[in-house]
Amino acid sequence: MELEKKEIIENAVTQILEAIGENPNREGLKNTPKRVAKMYAEIFSSLEGPEFDDYALFDSRNDEDMVLVKDIQFYSMCEHHLLPFFGKAHVAYIPDGNKVLGLSKLPRLVEYCAKRPSVQEDLTIMIAEQLIKHVPVKGVAVSIEAEHMCMTMRGVKTPHSSTKTFHYTGIFKEDREWKNDFLKAIN
Repeated sequence: MELEKKEIIENAVTQILEAIGENPNREGLKNTPKRVAKMYAEIFSSLEGPEFDDYALFDSRNDEDMVLVKDIQFYSMCEHHLLPFFGKAHVAYIPDGNKVLGLSKLPRLVEYCAKRPSVQEDLTIMIAEQLIKHVPVKGVAVSIEAEHMCMTMRGVKTPHSSTKTFHYTGIFKEDREWKNDFLKAIN
């Protein structure tokens, strides 16, 4: 993140601290604006970085069977309150053209998509769209189960509640059997 942007964030955090009645110069808060700016550079890094291109495709005999990486831990920020939501993503695809994606690339893709303000529904779709854009597939299925701090620590205050979202493309959308296989595999 550019120095100018970090300074803008630091000033904004200082103003927020003052607005809530805190003294931004007291010992415990002196460096908080700098720490928040550094944290935002990390948790919103996908906004600054290049488009995700960490795709490694390998030849495979698989041209028709599901590849699933499940329980991919992620952390993101809700665009409505700038509070975290976090949980697990499950990403599956059916290869096309006898090419498969390196398995570590799916967690990296999820992390890339999560490092921006979003809502869970859009994050679910974004993961599928990014995969389809760069990998030859017959279909993609993505499910996310997450806890939202905007629901657990404020507002309705429902600790440990979870939200599940799903997105299907191609063969997962067209063929109920593939969708059912995905759902059985993640549960």
